[in-house]
Amino acid sequence: MADKKKKLSAALAAVSLYLQQEEAMALEQQASFKETKGAVFSPWGQSGSQEQMTMRKLIQLRAFTRF
Repeated sequence: MADKKKKLSAALAAVSLYLQQEEAMALEQQASFKETKGAVFSPWGQSGSQEQMTMRKLIQLRAFTRF
């Protein structure tokens, strides 16, 4: 009977430790997501994205014959 209690307590301790590690990992991921959420506006990046979208639109409209 004592052996069965030891096994049960060991299993419960393992599950408890696993859940604590999962919570810690989830909190860490949330913290890293909050840090990278704010992006700095870049005029060069905005211009490049706009140019790529314009070229793709022209290609889709078949404005070019060589593509």
